[in-house]
Amino acid sequence: MTNAVLDCRGVVRRFNEGASTLEVLHGVDLVVQAAERVAIIGASGSGKTTLLQIMGGLDEPDEGEVFINGEPMHDTNEAAKGDLRNRNIGFVYQFHHLLAEFSAEENVALPLMIRRESRADAIAKARDLLGRVGLGERLTHKPGELSGGERQRAAVARALITRPPLVLADEPTGNLDSGNGGHVLNLMLELNQELQTSLIVVTHDHSIAARMDRVLVLEDGTLKPAS
Repeated sequence: MTNAVLDCRGVVRRFNEGASTLEVLHGVDLVVQAAERVAIIGASGSGKTTLLQIMGGLDEPDEGEVFINGEPMHDTNEAAKGDLRNRNIGFVYQFHHLLAEFSAEENVALPLMIRRESRADAIAKARDLLGRVGLGERLTHKPGELSGGERQRAAVARALITRPPLVLADEPTGNLDSGNGGHVLNLMLELNQELQTSLIVVTHDHSIAARMDRVLVLEDGTLKPAS
């Protein structure tokens, strides 16, 4: 489908383990449309994070193709992948990955500055979005001065600051208590609706999966609809 935000075709990923080869992904196909919310669940070690990294161009499939908004993410150089990621993808991880030496507003503004927006414009947009995620009073605080829930909300803001067509989230609430986790999830779903961003969430939490449009299970190396 040419209008798909994400199109994975026959993705295979193998890892060498000593003399043997383990094929984690056996030919994964997945098409995600604009503003669609998809959960991927599966047992630990089933390859969920590997698949997400391939979608985001952080890992290369051994076979198969990945297209983001019709542009190939597979089989291209790192500069092209980086450009495609910066234009199209936001990442949210279980651990926030904020830069310790930068303030909340600087961390959130960073993707815009990488795009060569002026510092003043990037900081202004970061302040606006941080206000919307409840961190308007914490703009100049560094990650070490924020709570776990605050850090993760800042990470969500950073992922969405460029208004990307696609957000890839790997256990985004896995490091939070249920209250903070619920708040972060609600925030992601609200912004998904408002910005019409497609959202793919890898999770062990079936209550999170239940709030998505589709739930897929990664099992025996392939994606299947959840029963």
